[in-house]
Amino acid sequence: MEGSVVYNHRTVEEVFSDFKGRRTSIINALTTDVQHFFQQCDPDKENLCLYGFPTEHWEVNLPAEEVPPELPEPVLGINFARDGMQQKDWLTLVAVHSDAWLLSVAFYFGAKFGFDKADRKRLFTMINDLPTISEVVSGLAKKQGKEKSSVSNHSSNKPKSNSKRGSEPQAKNSRAMQLKDEDENGFEEEDEEEPGETNCGACGENYITGQFWICCDICERWFHGKCVKITQARADHIKIYKCPSCSHKRSRPLP
Repeated sequence: MEGSVVYNHRTVEEVFSDFKGRRTSIINALTTDVQHFFQQCDPDKENLCLYGFPTEHWEVNLPAEEVPPELPEPVLGINFARDGMQQKDWLTLVAVHSDAWLLSVAFYFGAKFGFDKADRKRLFTMINDLPTISEVVSGLAKKQGKEKSSVSNHSSNKPKSNSKRGSEPQAKNSRAMQLKDEDENGFEEEDEEEPGETNCGACGENYITGQFWICCDICERWFHGKCVKITQARADHIKIYKCPSCSHKRSRPLP
């Protein structure tokens, strides 16, 4: 809960920045911090909500006591269904409700600060360009990114220049820097596993030139270094990198 915070999101860009911060925080809760989130959602507790904050911090807490609340409230009782369904299905359900909550908060600000039709349309377009939380959690965002990359590769007859590699991030070792398609058979495949043409496995956003990315050696998904709290200096000393999801798979089986 956010207490008596004063919001001054008076432009489309400011509301969108607020949206992205909250979105990132919830994605972190449902992916990189999923084990901690799972433990926080004790079914024996009262109605709990998942709050995401613009600071990219998340919190599981009771709903606001004030009526009406200062902001639209997330869905109640996410903890009650935790042990009654498969963990992946439960996380996807929480993600769907979180998507709805984020939209309601964004357009609450739009109404509060008098956004006109053009501003509302621009805000929705900016939000719609990002994968939803449910698409990220379910893996659909990654699949769609690959399909889009594949269509793009097949529709272009112009060969790609290898000089492009210089603008991409230096990953943890030579494997991360090399093309995925340079396999032992020497055949050239599609570039869909390159950072520049896929989505971050944590936040779902695309690669931007100059960002540091790292690839998980287990699931082969790419991640922003900041999303998994890995710096380039630290990555240089990691022989085999496991993303947070793969690291937790052996320690806790799915319910």
